[in-house]
Amino acid sequence: MRALVYLLTFAAVIGLGFWAYKENYATQQALKDVSRLNSDIADLREALSIQRAEWAYLNRPDRLRELSTINFDRLGLLPLEPEQFGQTNLIAYPVPEIALPTPDGVVDVSNQEEQNP
Repeated sequence: MRALVYLLTFAAVIGLGFWAYKENYATQQALKDVSRLNSDIADLREALSIQRAEWAYLNRPDRLRELSTINFDRLGLLPLEPEQFGQTNLIAYPVPEIALPTPDGVVDVSNQEEQNP
């Protein structure tokens, strides 16, 4: 009986050792994956910051003004001036149509200016 207990204990120790060995390698692989992903994220952030800097460089107002001047004949672009913009209080908004009932019960949504004197 004692030999059976020793054999089962030895098998359990071997089994737990094998399980710990597999978990150790799985953990190491997961740490390598996380490290690789962090490296990829850092590379992408660096590339994004470079692209943002390039975008800001290419959209400099003096550069765009020079390009519009050079290509004026082909594009017909004019420089933007503050006087070219209107005021929001001068915008004519459309009058909403009001649904009017008719004698036969059908709702008429035609132009209300024709119906009202």
